[in-house]
Amino acid sequence: MSKKATEFQKKEMSKMYRGKEIFKPLNTGWVDEHVACVREWVANIFFYRKGDTTIMIDAGYNYGRLEEKMGWLGIDPSSIRHILITHQDTDHVGAVEADSPGLFRKAKLYVGETENRYLTGEVRRKVIYHLYKLPQVTIRNEKVLLHDGEAFEIDGIRIECFLVPGHTWGHMVYLIDGKYLFTGDTIWLKRTAATASSPRWRRITGWRCVRWQSWRQSSKRGSCTRCSSPATPAGRTTSPLPLRIRTSSAHRSKRECTTLPRPMMPTMSRTTRRSGQRAAI
Repeated sequence: MSKKATEFQKKEMSKMYRGKEIFKPLNTGWVDEHVACVREWVANIFFYRKGDTTIMIDAGYNYGRLEEKMGWLGIDPSSIRHILITHQDTDHVGAVEADSPGLFRKAKLYVGETENRYLTGEVRRKVIYHLYKLPQVTIRNEKVLLHDGEAFEIDGIRIECFLVPGHTWGHMVYLIDGKYLFTGDTIWLKRTAATASSPRWRRITGWRCVRWQSWRQSSKRGSCTRCSSPATPAGRTTSPLPLRIRTSSAHRSKRECTTLPRPMMPTMSRTTRRSGQRAAI
């Protein structure tokens, strides 16, 4: 799966999200004395080093330059023996899938018990409004299954696991040494939590998409960007805040805003021709 999915995302992600300011990955480098990252297009792979042990958090895409960029950090791929997996999307497991170059064949994967059901094929994930079923992910590495709230140690490094379902039902986040929290896709800075695959998310945002379009039409005369409601990647509002527009009256200062009344919900109709006359249905 990872080769095709990686190529698809490489070509399409920039088109889908260009100008949206949704993905802001860190550039390849060391964050501090313990944490480093590699940037792969719109995603990051993180590394935690303590003493002679380096733990990898997620495995990124099936990315041709991963070994090269790890070299910039002074990390040998063959030295990676432990990889913490937050969830099974292509940009998080591509480098350990069966069709990858195999840089981490000897690494042990740590994955949530619930998330592992995707990897075994017991359940399949559907995306794009539950219409498209993702291909089966094949991983041959040894796996350690984790439970919510479980804590364990790797060479003196303490790791706590927390189940945070939403983006996927088995999504795990990891707190390392009580200081570093690796959240995967549960949090996008300056955006709402990435829970677009959950049924509740679809129910909440479905009708707001209509309201957002209606508000945009109502505020053509001028909008105050700093006061308008935030939007999700699909352009849907994430909170029921009313859109505000800047008044054009000369008696008000440019900094003043007023709340736009909630518009009526748009209705849809279709027409048919009967006996040469048009009738609304």
